[in-house]
Parts: sequence; structure tokens; C-alpha cells
Amino acid sequence: MSQAKPATYLTSDLALATTISLNFPIADIDRTNPRKAVFVFQRSPELESLVDSYFTHQLKVSPQVFFNQLRDVKARLYAEKRPW
Repeated sequence: MSQAKPATYLTSDLALATTISLNFPIADIDRTNPRKAVFVFQRSPELESLVDSYFTHQLKVSPQVFFNQLRDVKARLYAEKRPW
């Protein structure tokens, strides 16, 4: 019996989350652990293919596009749902 894959893809890797968010929206940011945020994406075959390309170094992204997206992801990470 095979188990069904979860409907979401989770990562705490900021570089990977930034890369994924170039093509897929961040569904949520889990801040349950105050020391590590977890980015949540809706799982799809296209997302899994992108992640595979990322880890096999087959993905090409413009440095300027990546940096601009990283700045946007960090802004969302630090601006949303402050615990205090």
C-alpha cells in the first residue's frame, strides 16, 4: 500500500523557498518554531520538478531576479504575523 503525498510542500531553506516563489505563490509561512520559519507551498508535479532541478543544479535563474525575489520573501517573512 503506497501512502498519498501531502498536499503541501514544506521547506525552511530560504534560497529554495525564494526560487520556488518565482513560479509558485507562498501559501503560508509557519512560524510555530520561533527559531525557524517553514515556507508552505501547494504541491504539484511542476513544483516537484522545479525542486528536483534546483537540487541537481540544472536550474538557471538571473541573479538580479533572484535577489529581488529574495528581498520580497524576506519582507514577507519579517512583516507578517509578528508574535509580539
